[in-house]
Amino acid sequence: MTTPTTERRSISLADAGVQLRAAGEDGQADRFVGLSAVYGVRVPIGDPRTWGFFEEFLYGTFTESLAEDDQRMLIDHDTYYIVSRKSAGDLLQAESPRGIEIDSQLDMDLSYVRDLKVNVQKRRITGMSIAFRPKPDGERWSVIEVEEPRGDGKVEVYKAELRQVSNAWVFEHSAVSFPAFPSTEADLRSAAIERRQQRPELAEQLAGDENRRRLEHPDAARIVRHFDLGRRIRHDKGKVSGQ
Repeated sequence: MTTPTTERRSISLADAGVQLRAAGEDGQADRFVGLSAVYGVRVPIGDPRTWGFFEEFLYGTFTESLAEDDQRMLIDHDTYYIVSRKSAGDLLQAESPRGIEIDSQLDMDLSYVRDLKVNVQKRRITGMSIAFRPKPDGERWSVIEVEEPRGDGKVEVYKAELRQVSNAWVFEHSAVSFPAFPSTEADLRSAAIERRQQRPELAEQLAGDENRRRLEHPDAARIVRHFDLGRRIRHDKGKVSGQ
């Protein structure tokens, strides 16, 4: 049985609406305020035309976890650089129709927190990210039709997988200096292929659409021959055929 892995998703600082609030006259510390996860938006993970998919967090996805678990705020998902923690009382979290709103105290006695403040001000920190894992029966997969404008003014319609997450654990929020995914594209592709193996009914729907696109391509004959050869080679090596 495959051990579930913790996944990470990031959004840009602009979309996260990050603000640094200076300490007030009431003695409160500087604070880091922003959005770490977005609800109701379908985001492409990898390349949805081929091995990737679209993903959407539904409203309330993290309600249980935020109430029951002890989250942290980190820098670049590194547990050494802990900025705040729910159980310590310096990390506040709430759900809104937009997503997870965080309000973290900034402890200026910590040198890396002072660095974080400067790096956010100078836009060296480029986004916010969460580490999460869907709960059992907390995600639903389906195939959707996607309309995408092309450069020639026409609209291309293709099928892609949609993952809707409705209930998940959230472990931590991070201010991150690298964009969306910490894993390599090869790792992400491998994980997507593994998930597709577990959903043969969706893979069958997608396979029909992929074959149609190949046949409509100007070099269809050459592509089909290459695809068939690739299928045989991959099958001989014990990998997923046709991927």
